[in-house]
Amino acid sequence: MANRAGQPAVESDLIDIKDVVDKYYELEPDVNSPAEKVVFGTSGHRGGSQRKSFNEAHIVAITAAIAEYRLNQGIHGPLMIGFDTHLLSIPAFKTALEVLGATEIEYHIDSHVTKELLDLAEQGKAPEGCAIWTPTPGISHAILKYNSLLNDKGIMDKAQMSDGIVVTPSHNPPTDGGFKYNPEHGGPADSDATKVIAARANEILASGWKDVKRIDFDSALAKAVLVDFRDDYVKDLKNIVDMQAIKDAGVRIGADPLGGASVDYWGEIAKQYGINLTVVNPKVDPTFRFMTLDWDEKIRMDCSSKFSMAGLVAGAASSGKYDILTGNDADSDRHGIVTTDADFDYKTKTGKPGLMNPNHFLAVAISYLFGEGRNWSDRPKIGKTLVSSSLIDRVAEGLNKPLVEVPVGFKWFVPGLIDGSFGFGGEESAGASYLRFNEKVWTTDKDGLIMALLASEIFAKTGKTPSQIHRELVTKYGQSWYARIDAPATLEEKDKLSKLSPEQVTAETLAGEEITAKMTKAPGNGAAIGGLKVTTKNAWFAARPSGTENVYKIYAESFISEEHLAQVQYEAKAVVAKALS
Repeated sequence: MANRAGQPAVESDLIDIKDVVDKYYELEPDVNSPAEKVVFGTSGHRGGSQRKSFNEAHIVAITAAIAEYRLNQGIHGPLMIGFDTHLLSIPAFKTALEVLGATEIEYHIDSHVTKELLDLAEQGKAPEGCAIWTPTPGISHAILKYNSLLNDKGIMDKAQMSDGIVVTPSHNPPTDGGFKYNPEHGGPADSDATKVIAARANEILASGWKDVKRIDFDSALAKAVLVDFRDDYVKDLKNIVDMQAIKDAGVRIGADPLGGASVDYWGEIAKQYGINLTVVNPKVDPTFRFMTLDWDEKIRMDCSSKFSMAGLVAGAASSGKYDILTGNDADSDRHGIVTTDADFDYKTKTGKPGLMNPNHFLAVAISYLFGEGRNWSDRPKIGKTLVSSSLIDRVAEGLNKPLVEVPVGFKWFVPGLIDGSFGFGGEESAGASYLRFNEKVWTTDKDGLIMALLASEIFAKTGKTPSQIHRELVTKYGQSWYARIDAPATLEEKDKLSKLSPEQVTAETLAGEEITAKMTKAPGNGAAIGGLKVTTKNAWFAARPSGTENVYKIYAESFISEEHLAQVQYEAKAVVAKALS
């Protein structure tokens, strides 16, 4: 049977809405099963109700653990909480409020949320334009806005600061739910926090989660402080994106929320700024039936995947109606940039509509922001994860701007964004944020909306598509070939890989070139990368164990050829195998 990646979903691909919700309430996890315990990854706890890894018990325990954690940390300000359009986000949000309502915590929710709309959303019947969803950057922005107002009043007391919860599994399939905590800095909680929260949550699961105090949902909803997260965010956009330039240039924008939480944000952005923006798909449906299937034939709202974005490319992008099209994942912390010429053939010098490689757009954004795009001082640095393209390194060198390379995870950019020492922080998986015009922090979590709007600002100010600018960078710095593959690994091998030292790597060459560096710590901050990175003059690979599967991930790039990249990937497996032996 032919692979259906990139093809429209069919009825048999869709979730059973009632069963997913029923299992959330009916099934209880086995605390002795590792697959059913609370586990925080780089973006919180994720799982599925039918797999007994995301159920009412988990959310009760995690919410109670967060309440205890913030108390122990001396945080007594309001907690901002929002949720995305995944089906399980609705019952999880309700459960969290029932637990929070039994505490002394003041919690803020979006003012558009009502019980009636929540009940409809839990049945998969949310009406168009109900606006109850809050993107991840909306919560980060709300936390930072609240804490900034305290700072403006001369109040620096941590006890009065805000923090937040986002109920989302990001781009995961429709069966999944997610729950993540953002402390007072507004960004993803670091491992010091998540280890404590996860450990305490599992203790609560084991000792009796039903003993956690709760109040009924109607009472919990009545206790919430209502804040218009959407309006606060949208009104502030003019301080980070040149919205007037986009309007004046008449950039024709198509925004596809992929059925996610940005759906009503995009409509409000168009309304408030008078820009030529169309929400090409305003539908919210927890089955995400309008998606095309990802590489593994699953529905996944991955705006960085050419397969998940195939429908947008084949439809709106090929219509000729738009200059720039964008996609966001379900919680809108990631971006996908579609241009009229991104699918470019270097041999024939012709292009057609396509999705930009995330690494390519990161390089373009950095080139623009640190070039003619912003009048920043010399202080802000460029931040990238060590598995992002080395084209960024070459762009930074050409700009004569300092580059800081950190381990995988957006949390590593948080301190620099907070104090303004990072002008930009970006990940290869299409997540990034950057500073305001005045070099102050915008968000400390990834923001797919500002990155999408930046693509239109670039087009408005330069007259070139981001993909055109990428090709100019290629002409100047060289073309590269980048890919990520998986290799099998046992639990023991994954553990060894995460603890490697450079001395264990005995290879001297890689794909015909001398090895220039063997790293198990990030050069930008000295933090352990949980794996290995090996570099040569024209290539590199990084190997990191998967947190969920018996594989390790190999990221690799070559500035020589696609065939050379394949050789790098092949030899990377041998280098890792020998280091682990």
